[in-house]
Amino acid sequence: MIESKNEEQKAMEQSNKSFNGKMAAFEVVSSSLLSQLQKKAQLTDELQDKLLRTLADWDNARKRMAKEKEEAIKLANTKILEALLPVIDNFEIGIHSSQKATDVQSVITGVQMVLSQLVQILKEEGLEPIEALGKPFDPNFHESLGFVETDKVEEGSVATQLRKGYMYKGRLLRAATVYVAKKPESAVKNDLPLEETEEDKTV
Repeated sequence: MIESKNEEQKAMEQSNKSFNGKMAAFEVVSSSLLSQLQKKAQLTDELQDKLLRTLADWDNARKRMAKEKEEAIKLANTKILEALLPVIDNFEIGIHSSQKATDVQSVITGVQMVLSQLVQILKEEGLEPIEALGKPFDPNFHESLGFVETDKVEEGSVATQLRKGYMYKGRLLRAATVYVAKKPESAVKNDLPLEETEEDKTV
């Protein structure tokens, strides 16, 4: 075995010397080295195949998750719409009844009941109104349209709410549109210190 390796080595050394000592145009590769190169090439092909399969599996999983998410959103929307259908039915019944009603108060009561039903459905879905009246103005939840003079609430607090604001599952959905309280001009003048008169100065 040792002699065969020595012979292969000698053959390689001799093949590398030709043409007056110049390097040969090609090298003789031993069978063992050729076998190693073939194994490495085969291993490279196998790893590349595994990589391509992994990338394909990942892409399929990504598409599947995107589809499942889309279907979940559609299902959630379907549930909300199903819950709102009775509200539509009651509005239609109320409109039909109001055309023949002679008691305005009964119509108002009916509308209020339908509104309460709608608010309850939205509340169960995570919608909550923002309590703004009388609260200190907060730009994170309130949108101010200006100031209004009043002494009924503290200065800097919400005096009037033009449009309700809402939170959805802990996040701001719409800010409340409000007017902020400001001290009346008369109250501001009364708070100012009085100037001394000539008579006061002589005392």
